[in-house]
Formats: sequence, structure tokens, C-alpha cells
Amino acid sequence: MNSLKKNLIVATAVGLTLALGGCGKGASGGGETQASAPAAPKLGIRPNGDTTISIDMSKIHNPDLKKIYDYIDTNIDQHVVNLQKWIQQPSISNTGEGIQESAEMVKGFFDQLGCQESKVYDVGMTEWGQQGNPVVYAKCDEGAPKTIAIYWMYDTMPVTQPDLWKAPPFEGRLVEQAPYKKVLIGRGATNSKGPEMAMWNALMSMKAVTGKLPVNIIFIAEGDEERMDMGYRKFIVDHKDLFKDVDAMYTFGGQGPTGGSRGLSGSEGCLFIELTTDGTDWGRGPTRSNIHGAFKRSVDSPAWRHIKMLSTLVDDSGNHVLVDGFYDNIEPISAADDAKLHAAAKNYDLKAAAENLGVARFISDDPYTVLKMSSMGTSFNLDGIWGGNMFAGGSGAILPNTITSKHNIRYVPNMSGEDLVKKIRKHLDSHGYKDVKINVVGDVPWSKTSTDTEIGRAVTQMFDEFGIPSSPVHSQASIMGGYWPSYLFSGFAVNVPIFGGMAGSGGNAHAANEYYVIEGAGKVYGIAGAEKSVATALYNYAGLNEPTGGAAAAK
Repeated sequence: MNSLKKNLIVATAVGLTLALGGCGKGASGGGETQASAPAAPKLGIRPNGDTTISIDMSKIHNPDLKKIYDYIDTNIDQHVVNLQKWIQQPSISNTGEGIQESAEMVKGFFDQLGCQESKVYDVGMTEWGQQGNPVVYAKCDEGAPKTIAIYWMYDTMPVTQPDLWKAPPFEGRLVEQAPYKKVLIGRGATNSKGPEMAMWNALMSMKAVTGKLPVNIIFIAEGDEERMDMGYRKFIVDHKDLFKDVDAMYTFGGQGPTGGSRGLSGSEGCLFIELTTDGTDWGRGPTRSNIHGAFKRSVDSPAWRHIKMLSTLVDDSGNHVLVDGFYDNIEPISAADDAKLHAAAKNYDLKAAAENLGVARFISDDPYTVLKMSSMGTSFNLDGIWGGNMFAGGSGAILPNTITSKHNIRYVPNMSGEDLVKKIRKHLDSHGYKDVKINVVGDVPWSKTSTDTEIGRAVTQMFDEFGIPSSPVHSQASIMGGYWPSYLFSGFAVNVPIFGGMAGSGGNAHAANEYYVIEGAGKVYGIAGAEKSVATALYNYAGLNEPTGGAAAAK
């Protein structure tokens, strides 16, 4: 048994222990519960790390917030252990590994917080023909005037390149990584267990200090984010009634590599398809199975046919789609969004962004163009391709009978996933590839939202209090915010204001050495700052951090 498998098995056992041990209801206030046991090892975490920015305490008017900040600093070692334990529980939606155990573990988190209702829902078969992964629902009624929904995802991507990791992906090891003295390495560290655990630590800290939360909370944690949110979509559509009292949705976010805010609100569209070339459907090449590669001398190859087919979809750069009508219906960028991109480009360090992402360079050398591509652009990606001899090294002559490629297509208003599939089908047919099959894995429509809302202003106020550069709120609906299933709460099933944002940062999502910053540096906060930002945003939203009356209102 190799060391990676040993670590995975040990990590799974540790995660199961926490999940099974955390299912009892926590007290409504009065100290950390089971996940924050006093026997935790001392990690020596410096709450402020090496940051050059700090909270402007002249803008923090509620004395409870100051006590919460102190509590977070005092308990920060245990809060990092909480994250390590969650990382040690695999939850890979594309293979199913650890999904059931992780769902129960997340339910345990909500139980420890003192939520009166919590349940792991089996969502059943989804419209894409696959079984959905469990959705964890919880309701914490604090008797507060306002109710927010908090979106989580507990699933992660698989580990596809284990040899490239500097630490086992399910260990949660703390390492030094310039400019940070401590980051946590692990699958799901930044996408998205790190920021979500910072949220949970903040909520637990508020309960420990004040005995209550400033708002009522409804949690929805999905296990299918890396599978096009298929189970989450079915759950929300089937259970709209659970959200009839929700005033707004708040979700995680973070800071970019240079310290600016990265929040979630609207979303681009995302279509996933698989294209398959098969000898039987083609009527040439192997039909029953792969055959010996020596027969290529006299037999046609579905694999080479597939490669030739793919070459018709994009130009030689791979950056321009050749499907007729692909770019039709694109809505021009608004003046407001364009102004925001130009403003952000002034302080956007392309070199630092490329290094943080782990790429040699971007398509363009112009910061504005890169930001516009990233926020408002379209793409037709080749995510993976398989068939035949899939073993690294060695030999073994194979002539595959079938080959499949997977593609994610990012699209914007007013494009639609259904229309794009029809255009791709027409393109393949017109180029002589009527036999190539298209399998739609899933489709997440784009979503336009406004940030000039109570929740948007509350989070933006927090950014100001923490010295984090951010864009002004805007009344015009926009997709800017990256990919996530925003559409389900912005009119498709439920319609409420949405905004996500917090301090803290990480990187290498979907890649080797995924990390979350534990001790911040420069203009980037660490996990302690992330937790404090969540508490502050919620107090702002509840109206409990006003210059006058906030402290009284909290009592």
C-alpha cells in the first residue's frame, strides 16, 4: 500500500470520527463545543500574521464585535484544527468517495451550532439522469428580525496528480509558502472548505460570546457543485417552501492575491458536454472493443477521427470558437461593468495573478482585457480526453474502439446552453460527423443580480472597515461574480438579494497543492481575519454596528 493510500485511509477514519462525534446538538451559547475541544494541539498561529492592513476599530461600534474578535484570536489554533479535520474527510463528488460521510459531518457542524432543524436529504434521480448527492439543510431560528440563507458546497474535485503535491492532499498540513508563513495544503482548502470553516468558526464564536446569532440562518450545503449542482438544483426546486422567509442569501468569498475583494453575486453560464466517437456508430474501425494496435496498418482509427473532429471546433489558437452562431446573442457589456473593469485593471498585477494561478502567462498582456475575459468572456474548453491505452509509461499497442472528450463551455447573457448544444450538433453534422454523440452532463444558466441591496451594502461596509478594496455596489443587474449556482436564488426557484464576500484568501483550486492562507501577509488577511469579517458583515446586515444604537440593539 503506498503512502498516499495510507494517508487517505487514516484521513477518512479521522473524518468519520469527527462526523459521528459531532451529531449532538450544541449549547446555544457558552463556549466551544465538541469540534473545539480544549485538548487540541497548540499550533502557534499568529492571528495577524504579517499583514500590513488591519481593521479600522473606529468603525466597529458594537462592543460585542470586539469581544468576538478577541475570542477568535484566543481560539485560533483550535479553529485551524477544525479545518484540518474537515480536510481529512475526503468528499469527492465525481467518484462518490466520502460523500455520505461528509454530508453527515456537515450536519454535525450545524447541530453543534445549535440549529433546531437539520437533515441530510436524499434528492433522488436528477433531470440529467444521474443520482444526486445529498443536500444538507439546517435552520437556526434566533428570533431575529432578519433571515439569511447561507450557501455551502461540501464536495471537492478529485486528486488527479498526486505526485505533484508537496503534502498529502487529505492531511491538512501547515507549510510555509511565500509570502505567507503558514498556509494549509489540502484538497478543498480554498474551494471551498477553508472559507466555509472560517464562516462556521465565526458563527460558533458569536454563539460562545453572546449566546446567539444576529440573524436567523438557513443553511443549504450541496455535494454536487463539481457535478453541475444537479442535486442542489433538484432540492431547491422541490423544496421552495423551505425558503419562503428568507430575506437574502450570503455566501463565502475571499481576497485576490493582491488583497482586493472577490465576492459572489451573479454568475456566468456553464454547460458541460461529452463528445464520443465510436467505431460502431462510425461504421469503421474497431466495433466490439479495443484491438491490438498493430492492426492500425489496415484498420481506421476512431481516435484520430475524434482528434480531427475536435480541430474543427476552434481555431489554431484554441481561443476562438468556430461553431457557426456561437457568439450570437451576446449582450454588450454595460457601461457600469466596463467602468468597474477599467478601475480594477489599474491595480491588477498580471504577474502576481499568473503566479498565483500557476500559469506561464495569460492570453493577453493587458490587465483590462484579462479581467474582461475572466468576468464577461466565453470559452470552449477541452477538460479531458480518454480512450485506449491510458497507462503512463511503458507500452502496449492499442487501437481504441471509442474515445470521449469532456468540454465545459462558459457563456454569458443572452446565450443559452440549450441553444449552444443545438449549434454544436449542427456544426458536427455539417462537417461530416453525424455519428459523434453529444452527452449533456449538465447546464447551469447565467444569473444577473444587483449588489445595491441591504446584504450588498452590509458586506461592502465590512470591506471598508477592513481596508479591503472593493467595487461600489451597483443597482444594474450583472453576471460579475464567477461561476456558481446563483440562478436558483435569483429568480429560477427563489428570488432574493444575493451577495458573498469575506476576508481571507487561497489558491490552486482544482489543481495540485490547493491551499488556504492561515497567517496573512501584506494586504491579505489570514483565517482569523476571515472569521472576523464574517461576524462583522452579519452584524452590519442586522443593523447592530451603527455609530449609535448598535450596542443597545444587540442586548
